[in-house]
Amino acid sequence: MLIIGELINSSRKAIKEALEKRDAEYIRQIAKDQVAAGADYVDVNCGTMANEVESMAWLVNTIQEAVEAPLCIDSPNPQAIAAGLALCKFGQPMLNSISDEKERFNTILPLVVKFKTKIVALCMDDTGMPNTAKDRMKVVKSLYAKLTEAGVPENDIYFDPLVKPISAVASAGLEVLETIRAVKKMYPNVHMTCGLSNISYGLPNRNYLNRMFVTQTNTVGMDSYILNPTDKGMMGNIYASQALLGQDSYCMNYLTAYRKGLYE
Repeated sequence: MLIIGELINSSRKAIKEALEKRDAEYIRQIAKDQVAAGADYVDVNCGTMANEVESMAWLVNTIQEAVEAPLCIDSPNPQAIAAGLALCKFGQPMLNSISDEKERFNTILPLVVKFKTKIVALCMDDTGMPNTAKDRMKVVKSLYAKLTEAGVPENDIYFDPLVKPISAVASAGLEVLETIRAVKKMYPNVHMTCGLSNISYGLPNRNYLNRMFVTQTNTVGMDSYILNPTDKGMMGNIYASQALLGQDSYCMNYLTAYRKGLYE
């Protein structure tokens, strides 16, 4: 299981203010908290900033002063992605994201190859976001062929099925589950990741729905999530789910989480 901590994102008011003020201590503490809570990667996103390239460089350097976790460089801007990846010091960086949209793919692929990153591959092409698992798989097959042909190892590919809210599309959760099953059956060596919380958008008790969905998706093969690792309930569900699915040898992760007070 690979957890990508999502909290350092300028779309969040507190992060944007910290970026504007260059409040390094605040950013460093958020990074530390996420890694301490179980994040394997720290997502870095400053896409709402006018000076995104400069902000990305500052963020990457600031985070790496506090933690030695690898970073997930997250931006729609190729220049910002390149600036962030060039400064990554620890482990193999991840790039979030590529899609099968022609312009996006052709712009991002050279960065994946140059920096030898893990890559989040969105199930989306120039026709938009698919609604069904069948249409998602058309994108998956295309992206898989292009990425592997370019030399990207299967183990570095993380397909994102793009979770839609069940408040808008009743079958959205089922289609994601079907997509995960289909991807893992056809390409067992690739990975799956997603921003899970979209599933509950517009509904009350969102945490309950999110935690239930993390268990459902883990059961059918999801092995990575982009989420808030300081959410004890969510992390507790993940460790419990892994233990029950035989993905936690001797329940060591579950027991460690218990001893740290995660289930209090």
